[in-house]
Amino acid sequence: MRRREFLGVIGGAASWPLAAHAQQTAMPVVGFLRSAALAEVPHFATAFRHGLKETGFVEGQNVAVEYHSADDHHDRLVTLAANLVRRPVDVIVANHNAALAAKAVTTSVPIVFSTGSDPVRDGLVASLNRPGGNITGVVNFQQRTRWKAAGNAAQTRARGNNNWRARVSRRGEYRGRAEGRASGGAGD
Repeated sequence: MRRREFLGVIGGAASWPLAAHAQQTAMPVVGFLRSAALAEVPHFATAFRHGLKETGFVEGQNVAVEYHSADDHHDRLVTLAANLVRRPVDVIVANHNAALAAKAVTTSVPIVFSTGSDPVRDGLVASLNRPGGNITGVVNFQQRTRWKAAGNAAQTRARGNNNWRARVSRRGEYRGRAEGRASGGAGD
């Protein structure tokens, strides 16, 4: 899944609580919270808006979005999340670290996260099948698969098998093959 498609899914997931809330008020509010500076990742906000639009929500017309960033100062995340809860927002959309901060601040405002890490291990959710509470999200294991495949290839080479070639595709698919003749086979 490409990054834009992935973030489109996040935008769509964030709109689920809004659909229910839209029947009650004129303009639901989404809190978009990130640990990194928004200027460093403008494509995330663009893809998020696109995902909202695909589900019928257009920023400024039928949904308001409040963008908050800790600008890589993780100690500010709890304060920013608390400000969004006091605002109040109808849902908080966050990356991994921002979701941890939001989870610490509220048990009533829905939180939708995206992460490349293990949310169960990191305490974001109880389990992948049943996240529980007010938090849910999308896990991008594709990046972890690439790192694992690259690590496996490096270990294979470190063991002295220099005939092994490994490649990880852009989709995170691991491809490896032995080159040359296999030792111990027929003809040796």
